[in-house]
Amino acid sequence: MPKKIPPRDPIRAYQRKATASRRVGGNKQCACGESRPEALISGSKPTICANCKRKKHKQSTLDRHHVAGKSNSRVTILVPVNDHRARLNVAQYDWPKKTLDNPDGSPLLAAAAFIRGFIDTINYLLEELQRIAEMLEMAHAILVVKLGLKWWRKTELKQFEQKR
Repeated sequence: MPKKIPPRDPIRAYQRKATASRRVGGNKQCACGESRPEALISGSKPTICANCKRKKHKQSTLDRHHVAGKSNSRVTILVPVNDHRARLNVAQYDWPKKTLDNPDGSPLLAAAAFIRGFIDTINYLLEELQRIAEMLEMAHAILVVKLGLKWWRKTELKQFEQKR
């Protein structure tokens, strides 16, 4: 995994994480495997994450994330609800409060929020791409064991073989 940018205030980040853990009750986990406390629904029995709860109620599992924060722009992107709650919102909590809230509507703070939001979004996407790369490497290793060293030559993937 790529290294995450350390929080601006690591003590405050730890406090937020501890509060979220206490809110849902310690080391809880949804049946789907989701264990990030920010994604779990407080007081649910059995423990359920926001994504599974929405699926259960036939609701969208995507949220509109305000990249620069609601106070700075109406621009949103669609992201999975659990990642919205446990990754992107959490990243915004680490921004300077004045930048996130921008109570006076400063165009400079709004621009700073867009830059911070862009960085958070790119980091989120890089982490997801890293997970996909690791999954593909794992799938390749499994296919080598099951089908042989040059397994792709027996499939339509042969057209993508690296020329040497």
